Amino acid sequence: MYKTFSELKKELRREIPQLKKIKIALLGDTATQFLNIALKGTAVNEGFDFEIFEADFGQISRQILDPTSEYYEFNPDYTIIFESTHKLLSQYYKSYDSQAVFAEQKISYIEDLYRTIQSRTKSRVIYCNFPGIDNQVFGNFAGKIESSFVFQLNKLNYLLSAQIAMHHDNFFIADLLSIQNKWGRDFMFSPSIYVNTEMVLSLDALPIVAHHITGIISSLEGKFKKCLILDLDNTTWGGIIGDDGLEKIQIGSLGIGKAFTEFQYWIKALQRRGVILAVCSKNDEDKAREPFEKHPDMVLKMEDIAIFVANWDNKADNIRKIQSILNIGFDSMVFLDDNPFERNIVRENLPEVCVPELPEDPAGYLEYLYGLNLFETASFSENDAERTKQYQVEAQRAVDLDSFTNVEDFLKSMNMTSDVKAFDSFSKPRVSQLTQRSNQFNLRTVRYTEQDVDLLIKSDDHYTLSFTLKDKYGDNGLICVIVLEKKSPETLFIDTWLMSCRVLKRGMEDFTLNTIVETARKNGYQYVVGEYLPTAKNQMVKDHYERLGFSAKEDQWILNVNEYKTKEVFINPNL
Repeated sequence: MYKTFSELKKELRREIPQLKKIKIALLGDTATQFLNIALKGTAVNEGFDFEIFEADFGQISRQILDPTSEYYEFNPDYTIIFESTHKLLSQYYKSYDSQAVFAEQKISYIEDLYRTIQSRTKSRVIYCNFPGIDNQVFGNFAGKIESSFVFQLNKLNYLLSAQIAMHHDNFFIADLLSIQNKWGRDFMFSPSIYVNTEMVLSLDALPIVAHHITGIISSLEGKFKKCLILDLDNTTWGGIIGDDGLEKIQIGSLGIGKAFTEFQYWIKALQRRGVILAVCSKNDEDKAREPFEKHPDMVLKMEDIAIFVANWDNKADNIRKIQSILNIGFDSMVFLDDNPFERNIVRENLPEVCVPELPEDPAGYLEYLYGLNLFETASFSENDAERTKQYQVEAQRAVDLDSFTNVEDFLKSMNMTSDVKAFDSFSKPRVSQLTQRSNQFNLRTVRYTEQDVDLLIKSDDHYTLSFTLKDKYGDNGLICVIVLEKKSPETLFIDTWLMSCRVLKRGMEDFTLNTIVETARKNGYQYVVGEYLPTAKNQMVKDHYERLGFSAKEDQWILNVNEYKTKEVFINPNL
């Protein structure tokens, strides 16, 4: 499931290709040398190169509060703050007269650290919350005594989320408490190692903690799982629908059926959060659909599934078909199948797809998957709940396109309209999320938190544009983000141009450029300058500016606004 600490250490010795470098500051109140190694080894597996500045332990306040410290000289992209529950308990004991407000005082201290960091850097902060220690001074009665350590510890972890994380876009929590709940305190902590080395995490726990922290960074860097592909027989329900029939498959509240029902509830929750669900089953399609449409105990329904593929073809080929419709990377996909043979077929043919080794007993599916933390995310918006419907509509568009011999006729028939607006408080969450999620059609791959978008809204040095797209099939929502920077009195620089890949080949690129040029003309600019910064995933837009008529100059692309001829499109602006 996870590589061991020794295996992660070996990752750092082997020769690896050039990876994206990310600067990390690791500040702790106990020894963090081994966590440093685990983070670097995990990062290699995720496709990153972590350059880590590790301060001596016990220097959190000095590094952050002193503007001349090595921390600020390093200027990290991310700051990991690791304060241990053991040191917290020592602070609690020393604050005898104020133990009833210990959590509030600690929260005030953490918030001060965060505000200081934000006032001096653009670093995102990942703060490790506190695994439990029950010091048994009050036993079970501790929950009724506000001044008890157990009460204050629970309150502190709650306030970390409710008072800081929810209200500060650049503050993220690495949930060590949940890791301890899953793996156990004795697994995570060794008293003798702590006493002798000042290290509070066991060697066995380090890879898991590093995986969770790296998952936060990966999601903020736009690398996360977007799609869950399900096998059906003995994966989504018990039994084989083609052999057993509708009445005898196992779902519901009895026996092993309970495991499949609870599994489906979890999948439904992922779908509501915005994870795309697809089906890839070796079955006759009408048989495979029957439980979704007719079984009273099915939690998942057909409307929850974005792409439904059931036939007798190779599953790797069917996953390729699903990918071509969704237009997302294979590394954004997770495939669940109870059959080891099918899992291996997909692993061998599509090595980028994540294929968990499900346990033989379906009763263990959920706990196993909980432990993998596959669907880490750094954002959530109300628009996420609409994603399934949007991809269902996209699948219908793909079918209808095949019936047209002329693409222009198809585009005209779609009756496309677009709302073009500057960023505002309503679009801010979706704009931020798109910058974090978009990897393929993203010219410079700049990531913005909601806090960053706020600054752009208020900036006198930028123009911002958001685009929606609606057609006769449905509403795609906000699908394109443009940030224009005022470089000089005559030049606008395209700081950000990204689009959802769902709307490619509909003329949206030309419509967007028409709008950019119109913005430049209205405000008296003569040139629009673009730049392409290559990443591992945005090769599809390598020739974007050349195709649109920009001229190359050194590492940038220039368009003369006065010479530009408006491109014909079949998208109408909503006026």
